[in-house]
Amino acid sequence: MIAGTSSVGDGLLVVETDRFQGPLGLLLHLIRTQDIDVFDIPIARITRQFLAAVEALGDVRLDEAGEFVETAAALVRIKAAMLLPRPPGEEDHDPRAELVRRLLEYEQVREVASRFRAAENDQGRRFPKGWVPPRPKPQIAEAPLRVTWDQVREAALRIEPPGQREPEHLMTTRAVSMRDKTGLIVDALRQVKRIEFTSLVAPWREPMHGVMTLLAGLELGKRRVVSLRQGSPFSPLWLYPGRRIDDDQEAEGASTPSEAAR
Repeated sequence: MIAGTSSVGDGLLVVETDRFQGPLGLLLHLIRTQDIDVFDIPIARITRQFLAAVEALGDVRLDEAGEFVETAAALVRIKAAMLLPRPPGEEDHDPRAELVRRLLEYEQVREVASRFRAAENDQGRRFPKGWVPPRPKPQIAEAPLRVTWDQVREAALRIEPPGQREPEHLMTTRAVSMRDKTGLIVDALRQVKRIEFTSLVAPWREPMHGVMTLLAGLELGKRRVVSLRQGSPFSPLWLYPGRRIDDDQEAEGASTPSEAAR
């Protein structure tokens, strides 16, 4: 794959190679640099120049060298077909026609690729990588409004007034008092010798009652009015009377800062 400058000397084209895109690129370069009409290629001269350029290729890969040798063989075959007499009915057929078609297609594809590359480089200089042009907004066509008064009247008659909603009654939860829970525990232990904690909170479903009952039991335990016992972790919690509850005047009236808890 060679490219570079060229000059004509002693009827041969001397190609100083750099890199070309395949044998068709070299062949097209030989034709265009000498202003040769692509539809009237002098096969003998082009073949000699092409073979001389192939010999100057030097170290190339095997597949690339095979492409150049194949094109050289095609040029020799075209020259032989032009020298030999043609069969009847093929006098008007030019053996160079297939080569001309391939060269023109290659030149067209190379020109398209060059334009795409130039457009990509130009876009890369003006826009960041990955930029996509915005889509144009679709044109909204103005449609004339054709509505009669009868249609407006029918639409208005189909409108139903919104139904009246029943008023909602919001009820707030009653605050749970520490005084009530301490009184509950004291009253229960006046009747029995011991009571389980779960039986104290069973009548209520709200978690706040369980929390306040536990706090009330801890407060009474701190005052030694009751004692709390639990055999093992997560086992039932039992409450026992401490000293005589009947003589304790503070039990029912126990009031702590936690009383205002909600």
